Amino acid sequence: MDPIVEVVAFVLGFLGWVMVGVCLPNRYWRTSTVDGNVITTSTIYENLWMSCATDSTGVHNCREFPSLLALNGYIQASRALMITSIVLGTFGLVAALIGIQCSKAGGENYALKGKIAGTAGVLFILQGLCTMIAISWYAFNITQEFFDPFFPGTKYEIGEGLYIGWCSSVLAIAGGACLVCSCKVGGEEKQYRGNFKDLSLPEQGNCIFWSGTIQKHGCKYLREKRLCLIWT
Repeated sequence: MDPIVEVVAFVLGFLGWVMVGVCLPNRYWRTSTVDGNVITTSTIYENLWMSCATDSTGVHNCREFPSLLALNGYIQASRALMITSIVLGTFGLVAALIGIQCSKAGGENYALKGKIAGTAGVLFILQGLCTMIAISWYAFNITQEFFDPFFPGTKYEIGEGLYIGWCSSVLAIAGGACLVCSCKVGGEEKQYRGNFKDLSLPEQGNCIFWSGTIQKHGCKYLREKRLCLIWT
């Protein structure tokens, strides 16, 4: 696999992980709307952890949600998914640092490094999916209440925190997909090159008489082949 692709995938995963950390404590997951209100004295905004209000003088007052069991189910689920997302992203970053070719952490066992890089890609994808589900579920409830003409409570609009979460999920999924799609090919190419490096067979000029099979990109070559190489 091209080391540049690995680095790009790692950067995308890292940015997605950072943006999840920015999204989770952001207070503006939803903000109260002025639609249909004649007089507005304060603006209410909430996230997964607290509800805040600011009046016309600019004074902010925040309070944490008092009881976990009293919260709506989608808020509890979104909390769990976002925390899981951060944990998965952390393990994904560690695995990616070990698995990418330009890293010395995993030694020169490229087959093993390819598997670790693939695992990192899966973790990044799971991180992005957890974030996407949490954010989209939260946004669905906002829009459902907003367009319900019989909803008696305060109506809200989508806040900036959700947009940050959507961006982070796209970046994480893109980075993970790059690693997963590339790690197998990269591992096969490195293993193929290593077959010639480790051969201790008789040579005749630039030719090696080799008995066995070579597998590259899913194609298995026949046995008893006379391989002629150009040495550089």
